[in-house]
Amino acid sequence: MTTDNMETASGILTIDLEALAKNYKLLKSTVGSSCGIAGIVKANAYGLGLKEVADTLIKQNCSKFFVANLDEALSLRKISSDIDIHVLGGLFKGAEDIYIEHNIIPVLNCLDDIERFKNINSERNNAVLHFDTGMNRLGLDSAETDKLLNDMSLINNLNLTYIMTHFACADEKDNPMTAQQADEFKRIAQYFSNTPKSLANSPAIFRNDDYHCDLARPGIALYGGNPTPETENPMHNVVDLKCRILQIREGKIGDTVGYGATRTLKKNTQIATVAIGYADGFLRSNSDKAYVYWQDQRCPVLGRVSMDLITVDISDITGQKPQIGDMIEIIGANQTIDDLANSAGTISYEIITSLGARYKRQYI
Repeated sequence: MTTDNMETASGILTIDLEALAKNYKLLKSTVGSSCGIAGIVKANAYGLGLKEVADTLIKQNCSKFFVANLDEALSLRKISSDIDIHVLGGLFKGAEDIYIEHNIIPVLNCLDDIERFKNINSERNNAVLHFDTGMNRLGLDSAETDKLLNDMSLINNLNLTYIMTHFACADEKDNPMTAQQADEFKRIAQYFSNTPKSLANSPAIFRNDDYHCDLARPGIALYGGNPTPETENPMHNVVDLKCRILQIREGKIGDTVGYGATRTLKKNTQIATVAIGYADGFLRSNSDKAYVYWQDQRCPVLGRVSMDLITVDISDITGQKPQIGDMIEIIGANQTIDDLANSAGTISYEIITSLGARYKRQYI
């Protein structure tokens, strides 16, 4: 365990690297020996720390990683010279030589990407070809796809390590778009019989074995988020967050709480002010909705979330009462990132990537 002056911390964010490793192993066992598992470590490994997460995954024999942009790729390359690093954001204009110099693999998203990269005179022009099958975000659109499939000479001189697409709705169990996208990808894949395929994201890994292909690209599942929201979460919780109680006061019936006086107390209420706010990733949309936990007992948030603080009702706590200076659970055994996301009306991705820089972090 690593610690750093925890007595000065207003919040302690604990990242369980053993749980991360267990999640990787679970995903690997789910897809089987014929399919690899890539590490998706974009956005500073979903906010949990690129180096610590990458080192953990490398120890699990993860050798293929995906990031969002070139700067992230360069940061990851400093951590390891032996892994395959892919840039989902494509081939940045004017930076083509940097990909070659640092052995970084672009995910080519359009015919222009293809043209610029295949003309680089290098033995390192490995690339992934991304086909858009319904997201309308990144990847060759239908017109570019048809043009390429009718003239495969457009990819001459490229060493394609994978072709890929990305599901739009795999987290929704019965959404027909997932099967439609898989069918379209299968049609395209017929033209690339000797090229490995990458299809499944976190939820797709659990939807259909046919989606596994040669390489799966789980993101949120690695970090403990539920890949299939309609079921019990199969993943291990990676994140634990506790924050300090700064003050405890007695609110009287009729008093208001917080900005905008949006909460009027209906009874005399014991209020704890906790050192966390929207600057720390506790979203403002959780005003008057979320809970925090003291010794497994839930304490509702009162009023608006402010930048640095929330106020919570601790009136109904039984047993040992919290005291000023105690740490109260925000994420942990009683509340997952998915739970906190649900109360905020968002997704666990936003919760975990928004966790702020003011916490003291410890890795176990």
